[in-house]
Amino acid sequence: MLTVKDLSFAYGTIRTLTGINMTIPRGAVTCILGRNGVGKTTLLKNVMGILRPSAGAVIMEDRDLTPLPPNKRARAGVGLVPQGRQIFAKLTVDENLRVGLQARSDRSREIPEEVFELFPVLKKITKRMGGDLSGGQQQQLAIARALVGDPKVLLLDEPTEGIQPNIIQEIGEVLRKIVRERGMTVVLVEQYLDFVKEFGQRFYVLNRGRVVADGETSTLTNDLTRKYLSI
Repeated sequence: MLTVKDLSFAYGTIRTLTGINMTIPRGAVTCILGRNGVGKTTLLKNVMGILRPSAGAVIMEDRDLTPLPPNKRARAGVGLVPQGRQIFAKLTVDENLRVGLQARSDRSREIPEEVFELFPVLKKITKRMGGDLSGGQQQQLAIARALVGDPKVLLLDEPTEGIQPNIIQEIGEVLRKIVRERGMTVVLVEQYLDFVKEFGQRFYVLNRGRVVADGETSTLTNDLTRKYLSI
């Protein structure tokens, strides 16, 4: 579904990513792991087009996305839930969701009812301002905002960060549901290993801007965790 091919990126003279190669399968949750500062968020921003690689390519369904800006990648079917949620605090829940509609390739301006089936709490608070929501509600809104754009590939950057355990579980169940029922491809940057093991199917580990391990989450061993993930 998504291929990252020989991708490198540098902030000025500081090389952050070097020769990243990933093959992300359709209809699965693929997790990007690694300690803070190894390039995980930078990688997602390169996939979304917010940052432009110094070398390499991002390919989705045989289409080279590398020359495209973020808005055209969104129309092509890539959705991003950024770290820190970044919902619009001074817009209502309904207005936040309508912003996400801009990414739809069919130009529909109706919020899909499916979003409220996935996140029932949002239907009850559509007129509330984004800044008045709890952290868990904001995260659900951020995911819903990405989903209304009808993406084929959903990128999530640490969606469990600062979220209460019951909402973390709900988010995991939503990811499982959209993968199972819609065949969506999910790429998840995450540090919460229990979440990764419960809801992820495959993983890549980054260290110093390079891929150092990959495989099925069932093969994520304690030795690998201690070497590359433990603080």
